[in-house]
Amino acid sequence: MGQTIAELQAALETSQANEARYRLLLEHSGEISWMADCATRRLTWLSPAAERQFGYTLDTAHSLAQRLLADLPARLASQADGDASSRHALRETELAHADGHLVPVEIESTLILGADGAPATVVGVVRDLRARRELAAQQKKFASMLSHEFRTPLSTIDGAVQRLEMTGAHHDEATRKRYRKIQTAVDRMLAMLDEYLSPERMASLGRERQPNEINPAQLLETAAEQARQRRKQISVHTQGLPQGIRCEPAGMRLCFEMLLDNAIKYTQDDIPIELVGKIAAEGGIEFLVRDHGDGIAETELPRVFEKSFRGSNAVGVAGSGLGLYMARSIVDVHGGTVTARNVSESGTEFRIWLPVAADAGKNLARVDASSDNSLDAS
Repeated sequence: MGQTIAELQAALETSQANEARYRLLLEHSGEISWMADCATRRLTWLSPAAERQFGYTLDTAHSLAQRLLADLPARLASQADGDASSRHALRETELAHADGHLVPVEIESTLILGADGAPATVVGVVRDLRARRELAAQQKKFASMLSHEFRTPLSTIDGAVQRLEMTGAHHDEATRKRYRKIQTAVDRMLAMLDEYLSPERMASLGRERQPNEINPAQLLETAAEQARQRRKQISVHTQGLPQGIRCEPAGMRLCFEMLLDNAIKYTQDDIPIELVGKIAAEGGIEFLVRDHGDGIAETELPRVFEKSFRGSNAVGVAGSGLGLYMARSIVDVHGGTVTARNVSESGTEFRIWLPVAADAGKNLARVDASSDNSLDAS
């Protein structure tokens, strides 16, 4: 009997400790959690975040409860008709703060069934959407600016090349070939603007859940192949990458293109550039873009991803200061990070880190290393 009492006491202490942890989480969470009775349609629980963010307590939240439970009658009716999909709901709406101003929110809730199989309780959370919508607005504004920044000079170049082709019938074949090469590059850039640099396209990056079927090694090879039209000495080294990752391929191709463009612009024509892909020490995967140029001034490294920032080495080099900012924006929406550092032997290394889902590539099934040279130890 003594052992049984000790076990019960231990179980009680564990339960009390868990309750304290859950209460601490609820008290300090940025989300508003709530619970309501399906029969009376009244709130029975409201987390402290409701008072911090909206000025309501459980006793003063009558109008809030009406908004939270606005869809409950229809869901209960659907549940009674056998529609199991009504148990979980996610919707966006506006909730009034206690002082009267409206706040855009996302409400997620679930019907909890009682012993008789009928909905007895509804539990949910409220998420403030102001920061998310502000970010979306900034992304749209940035994409509009970016599209204009590129499209204006490209249109000028496009018109000039067309005039040269029309009036240059007497030019030699090598010159006409250069015209066609310029026209092809301009057409590609304009198509890229239409495909995924429109405000709507940029804003959509990272929003939709992508399948784990984008081959990371192939992403690097494609980026390198494109860049070799401007710099022959671009090598790709991969080791132990999963067969598939979840990402927006158009966005990541653009990210690599911007990093490679930066490396090409700020190094001499005979300087090699390396693309490296491997498993990151902290989990996930990492992509490295390395050059062997003069590097970036140490005082400027913290600012290289800022919008419109151009370093002291940009004097006389065409650009808008948007490429690295755009690369970081794309990595951000993928839940990753991008950093820059000067490597000791000379040059600059940009590192992209991306998370990898647990099921990606069937437990990180390895692909054969595909590289122009073996992967170095660094």
